[in-house]
Amino acid sequence: MAYVPPMVAALSGATIDQLRYWRSAKTGPLLAPEISTGPRIFYSFRDLLALRTCVRLRQTASLQKVRRAIGKLRDLGEVQHLASYWLESDRGGNIQLVRGDEAIDLVAGGQHQLFAVLGDVIEAFPIRQGVVVPHLLQPRTRLSIDPEIQGGIPVISGTRVPYDAVGGLMREDVPADQIADYYPGVTPEAARDALDFALYVESYDLSTRAA
Repeated sequence: MAYVPPMVAALSGATIDQLRYWRSAKTGPLLAPEISTGPRIFYSFRDLLALRTCVRLRQTASLQKVRRAIGKLRDLGEVQHLASYWLESDRGGNIQLVRGDEAIDLVAGGQHQLFAVLGDVIEAFPIRQGVVVPHLLQPRTRLSIDPEIQGGIPVISGTRVPYDAVGGLMREDVPADQIADYYPGVTPEAARDALDFALYVESYDLSTRAA
């Protein structure tokens, strides 16, 4: 599974600039891709999960607090991939490591009763006005993501047909109700979902926007 930055941005809610800064900040990377750091950048599925966590934490916590929390996590001997941990932030920006029904405060210290959760990291969540980061495993109603299918690239649900193959045909003016002539089993509704998601991903692709 290898995801390029525009796809990662679309599925995590991070901007391309945030991804660049978080993997190469002078103070040390917040989250470096575990597959490749250059010259071509590729992120893993676990990176996606971790980035969604960071984006959600940044909605209420400063980047400094996020860094401090991750540093404290490592000080506690928790050295697995960040995707292995359930981190939450309250409205005051206090970041907690959740374990069962209790939480360890990674910023102020101490153990507390868990009083608020943001929800499962794979669920959809709003990130900016008019922008909702899609459900990680179902980015559109008729699209799905499975790390074991097509390398984790979104496909038409129930098939192995990549979303961008369908979206590309529709860009060539193939009507939605004729996509099944090329990919049997792909309904017009699924074809429209594929094009919609392709446009969403493209909105994060700086090279496409500059062309």
